[in-house]
Amino acid sequence: MSPAMMVASLCGIGRLRPAPGTWGSAVVLPAALLGPGPCLALGIAFALAGLWAVSRLPEAREDPGWVVADEAAGQCLALAALPAGANLWWVLLAFALFRAADILKPGPVGWADRRGGTLSVMLDDVLAGILAAAVLGLLRSFGNIG
Repeated sequence: MSPAMMVASLCGIGRLRPAPGTWGSAVVLPAALLGPGPCLALGIAFALAGLWAVSRLPEAREDPGWVVADEAAGQCLALAALPAGANLWWVLLAFALFRAADILKPGPVGWADRRGGTLSVMLDDVLAGILAAAVLGLLRSFGNIG
């Protein structure tokens, strides 16, 4: 497996069935233990590495299911809205909100998805992660995350 393929598929996680995008999102959930700063850094790193990988794989430019670096990036961005040590329910909510935004593609997420090309493969999931983080931030403003 080429380095670009390893990055794009998260070392083959994108080949798991069913729902490779869900697997790609789930594999990074333990990052929530690290806190918001590291999750943000991981999200950026996955986004940049994924962009590099997709740009080198012509077959990845149409966003096939096995490309899951984008899900890892978006999920990490959503997790960055949680404090270190957030309980499991908040982590699962971050997961659910990100997956919902990724699948339903509301507003800017859908716009990015329709753009097509290398950037679009990563951008829709990055925007879905930011959207999920915004919702989590709003929910956090109403009470204590524990």
